[in-house]
Formats: sequence, C-alpha cells, structure tokens
Amino acid sequence: MGDRTLWNPSNGASQLFTRQVALYQAELGLASGIGPMEADECQIDASAFAAYADALLAWHGVTRHAVMATLSQGFVATVLALAEKANIEVDWRAAESAESDHLKIAGPHAKEWTAALRQQVRELTRSLAT
Repeated sequence: MGDRTLWNPSNGASQLFTRQVALYQAELGLASGIGPMEADECQIDASAFAAYADALLAWHGVTRHAVMATLSQGFVATVLALAEKANIEVDWRAAESAESDHLKIAGPHAKEWTAALRQQVRELTRSLAT
C-alpha cells in the first residue's frame, strides 16, 4: 500500500490469493482495490479495499451454509489480516448482528464464530511475512 509492504507471500500463495480475490469480487459485485500483479507486487487502493473487506465480512456473517462458510473462512481471515496490517478498521457490527440473530434462532449451542474469526485474524496478522 503505497511504499509499505503488507505481505510478501510465496508465488503459490499469491496466485491462490489473487484468484480468490477475483472470485469474491464477482460474488460481491465489488472491486477489491487490489491491483494487478506486476514485478511480483500489487498496489492496494485503501478505500476500495476497506469497502471490500467490510462487504466480505458482512457476506460471510450471513452465510449459514456450512460448506460455503468453511470454504470462505480462510480467505476472509486473510483479507481481514491484511486490512489490520494496513491500519484499516473493518466494520464487525454487521457480522456480529448476523451472528446474534443466528444465536437467537439456533439456541445456546450454536458456534460463536466471530470470536473465532477475530482470533484467526490476530494469528494471521502476526504471521504474514513482510
């Protein structure tokens, strides 16, 4: 972002990540703000990326399909970790509200996933190599 490196992944990880970025851009109908890979780097537009991260988190929050939630969890956590490294504050309210509504319906034994996702984001933020 600008002259700041947020992550320096291996080629395999960066290819997988950028392919998933494209997939979720299509799913959300929203540009990610992540530019094309050039000379092993891509620039990130902070405001577009913030909107993408918020929309992705909100989408993930209302996804109650077990397979879709499982498939998206790691990508969502990675995007949120990058946002954290970029000092972008994401809006957890929509996801927490969706979880709260789900817990009211599903009862006290439903998995509280926002706490688990926040923990995963903290761990990824520390481990993203720069």
